Amino acid sequence: MPTSKKKTDKNSGSGPKLLSGGNPQIPKGEGDKPVQEYVKAMPGWKGKVGKRIDRLVSKTVPDVHKAVKWNQPFYGNEGDGWFLSFRCYTKYVQVQFLNGTSLDPMPPKESKHPGMRYLDVHEGDDLDEGQLVSWFEQASKHPGATL
Repeated sequence: MPTSKKKTDKNSGSGPKLLSGGNPQIPKGEGDKPVQEYVKAMPGWKGKVGKRIDRLVSKTVPDVHKAVKWNQPFYGNEGDGWFLSFRCYTKYVQVQFLNGTSLDPMPPKESKHPGMRYLDVHEGDDLDEGQLVSWFEQASKHPGATL
């Protein structure tokens, strides 16, 4: 009987696979459940950042529509597109404001995509929750991106 050698993954049997940069590979899905699976699978300090962002968005926009697409959580208004997403990179969590150029003040990092702006959160960063809440409120009131 032939034997095959399988490459052992550090995540074998322990939940979602982590892609490059530690981004969890979560099947696409609508609703809170896949978003919570994504957040739970975020490695180390990044998981705390993901929980905090999810909690703040949910509190700020109580009827927010959630989904996981392309291995990242998305937040939007039902039938009006997506205004926010985030994902893990090797050294930071990137918060993506899909209509970021319409926010005041604009999130700090430019994008090659028209209208989009980013906030990169590194380990140990002191998040300004007041600014995040303001951006989440503003972003939720603008037409979202359809993807």
